[in-house]
Amino acid sequence: MRIAIATTDKINAAHFGRAQGFAVYQWEEGEPEFVDYRETNVTPGEKHQWSKGLSLLKDCEVIIVAQAGMNAKYGIKQAGLKLVEEEGTVEDVLSSYVKHVEFMKQL
Repeated sequence: MRIAIATTDKINAAHFGRAQGFAVYQWEEGEPEFVDYRETNVTPGEKHQWSKGLSLLKDCEVIIVAQAGMNAKYGIKQAGLKLVEEEGTVEDVLSSYVKHVEFMKQL
């Protein structure tokens, strides 16, 4: 599966609509592999730019963000993508998600 993490500094998870880009990973088993970084070209300080990010993630199944606004949540749901809200570094939120999925598979 492809997992996208909203980030501006490529270190920390960011708000979906304000993120300057998305770190995209491929994961099936084992360690996730970095695919690429996709820039959103959002204008800092401007509101309601979530569609710029969403348009870059059509090949992804999961989006991890620090936060997402109501409009973005609706758009993500309509696109058939899973949204996970968690704060932390890109590495930590990705690891947490992978561990959660692996745990749930064991149930």
